[in-house]
Amino acid sequence: MSEQLEAKWYVIHTYSGYEKKVKTTLEKMVENRGLQEMIQEVQVPTEDVIEVKDGKKKVVQRKKFPGYVFVKMVYNEEIWYIVRNTRGVTGFVGPNANRPLPLTEEDLVTMGLATDWVPSVDYEVGDTVRIISGPFIDSICKVEAIDMEKQQVTVRISMFGRETPVSVDFAQVIRI
Repeated sequence: MSEQLEAKWYVIHTYSGYEKKVKTTLEKMVENRGLQEMIQEVQVPTEDVIEVKDGKKKVVQRKKFPGYVFVKMVYNEEIWYIVRNTRGVTGFVGPNANRPLPLTEEDLVTMGLATDWVPSVDYEVGDTVRIISGPFIDSICKVEAIDMEKQQVTVRISMFGRETPVSVDFAQVIRI
């Protein structure tokens, strides 16, 4: 494939209990047909949960989104047809059955799926900002530090006549 298209994440709806079977089938199909550039990754997100049975704790893996499989693929009619007609798949998730919508980076972060997306902020150290949610709502303060890894900003808030450093999430602060 000579064209360089960006692969995006799509959500496929499956019959309940068929998630791993659909994942395996798609991975074999990709390997057999040489579609590694077009269908890059197939995931059934799981999480570890502690169950107590007969008084004993046991760590069990559970599906985060039962009935759904996540596929990172380059959308075109051929790939859409292949995925849609895989045994166990009932369709793509989205408002239009003929043109599925990819997940945004924000959707992936919200769902807790692995991503290398880094949010952008429109303020810098030293800028004046306003807190728009949380216990310090409507406080006007100065940015002291920005932690891209934790997605937090440290600001100096005046409380009881003293400047106090407080860490808040990026989404809680806007530039004024």
